[in-house]
Amino acid sequence: MIKFYSIAKSLKNAEFWLLGIGSSLIAINLTTVLRHEKFTSAYISFLFFLTIYFLLKEKRHNLNLESEIFSSCLGTLVIVLVFINSTFQINIGILSILPPLMSGFGVALLASGYQGLKQYRKELLILVFLTIRSFLVLLPYQIDISLLAAKLSTALLWYTGFQVNRSGVMINLPTGSIEVYPGCAGIDIIIDLLSLAVLFIFLFNLSLQQKIIVPIVAATLGFIVNGFRVALMAIFVAQGNKQAFYYWHQGDGSLIFSMIATLFFGCFCWFLLSRNERENQNTTDYSR
Repeated sequence: MIKFYSIAKSLKNAEFWLLGIGSSLIAINLTTVLRHEKFTSAYISFLFFLTIYFLLKEKRHNLNLESEIFSSCLGTLVIVLVFINSTFQINIGILSILPPLMSGFGVALLASGYQGLKQYRKELLILVFLTIRSFLVLLPYQIDISLLAAKLSTALLWYTGFQVNRSGVMINLPTGSIEVYPGCAGIDIIIDLLSLAVLFIFLFNLSLQQKIIVPIVAATLGFIVNGFRVALMAIFVAQGNKQAFYYWHQGDGSLIFSMIATLFFGCFCWFLLSRNERENQNTTDYSR
């Protein structure tokens, strides 16, 4: 009885320390993102960490919290490196996107050792996707879809009755023209929606077909919504309204379109879950 109590107490202490270390690492990583990137990136990162928290909370009673000396030392070393990098703000180039993944890997080693890493497959894979997202955010101009964005915005203007023509990435109206740069082509919105799509796939039970469809819908919605944004900016330029152009280009207007895209994607996810629930209910009723 005494032995059982000591084991339970040690497990509770281990959970307490791991929770404290994990919370500190999350705070460090979010602070780093806020320091170097946009608020949207910090918001998406917070959702990634929140998803990991819910996944771990759901299976916390089934986790094996036993780690050997080597794994504990390696995990501690990795965590210390993250703390050092945050404290001294070391410029390590492309490696600056690795701290979230390093944090998760270090805590997993510290909690369950090398043999127990398989318990955290989903959580570590989520951090891999977060790392990929950070990499894409650092290289927005390397993914050039400006020509496609210009074609879409030109088509939207033409179908709504404007006299418009296109020359490459230049959208020409009778009284003004705009050039669609890679940074304005909507890649940021697409990356944000793809990030939400990844979290949606991990949080809910979806079929393989739905797991393929969800990212495609997310990218398509982001691209189309940004096409309307570019078309609107072209109209403002043609009207000579520079204040409105800068608002929708660099001001809060760009965030509004991101919110609209997120809302549409949220509605799609709600529709998908509602459909799955109805199908499950029909299957249950039929089996009875």
